[in-house]
Amino acid sequence: MPEINYINALAAATAEEMRRDPTVIVMGEDLRLSVYGASAGLVEEFGEDRVIDTPLSENGFFGAALGASLCGLRPIVETVTSFFWVGMDQMISQAAKMRYMFGGQATLPVVFRARMFYARGAAAHHSDRNYNIFMSTPGLKVICPTNPYDAKGLMKSAVRSNDVCLIFEDGIASSSRGEVPDDPDFLVPFGVANTLRTGGDCTIVGIAGGVDHAMKAADQLAIEGIECEVIDPRTLVPLDEVAILESVERTGRLVVVDPAHTTCSAASEIAAIVARKGFWSLQAPIITVASAQVNIPYSPALEPLVYPTPDKVIAAVREVMG
Repeated sequence: MPEINYINALAAATAEEMRRDPTVIVMGEDLRLSVYGASAGLVEEFGEDRVIDTPLSENGFFGAALGASLCGLRPIVETVTSFFWVGMDQMISQAAKMRYMFGGQATLPVVFRARMFYARGAAAHHSDRNYNIFMSTPGLKVICPTNPYDAKGLMKSAVRSNDVCLIFEDGIASSSRGEVPDDPDFLVPFGVANTLRTGGDCTIVGIAGGVDHAMKAADQLAIEGIECEVIDPRTLVPLDEVAILESVERTGRLVVVDPAHTTCSAASEIAAIVARKGFWSLQAPIITVASAQVNIPYSPALEPLVYPTPDKVIAAVREVMG
């Protein structure tokens, strides 16, 4: 398999799906310039009818994408950053509910892509990790690929899905490289977690960029004789509860690493699931390692202090190990 980076994996998935299905289009800001790389070469190959630069109005082009999907197209919408708030009426009132409200007579095969940046001075408006908001909204699939293999496979599965899919692309993951199948029919299924490392002492569930922190922490802890099992859920909706619960049954301990804000986070939901369904497996309280409950500061001195780090994960594992 060829080794490519995360952004090129997304670009390959997009181009392959556009070649396979003429109803697949891409929409978003600055696509022809390919500011973030994943739309490079698309306008040259597919033309401006299928590669549509939009005005700076998420509420407008989110709605346009939903309308296009109802008329037989399959839009991929690039939102550049996780900047959903100004389009929330379209996302919550329309995208999440329309299929249900129409009694299943309508399908909305739309993929929304959102980049999430770390410690780059993007400040509060452009630094959100809001996948937890959409986890609590019925009718949406929430996807967090953390490596090039999953980025391509999950992207292609999302394009072929008849549901509204939200792909959150973590800034830590976006710099990664890895082997990716050069196969137009390669897919990664939703709802199947990936166990990246096995161990019997503590389960660490990493979400988005939290996976990288979890793996680095596990490597360091192994030197101390603590063997952690690291799980990447891949998708938050649907969530592979079975894989997490079976791991906790083996290890008896759980740490969840989540780059989103700590209150009502994906980590909180996973902790609640394990506390409810796996309580008798636990030998210690669950610990979540998430971002501080503050708006992301612009200051380069303050911003890194907000986020999870491998050191914070190591401290959490040591605490649950007693």
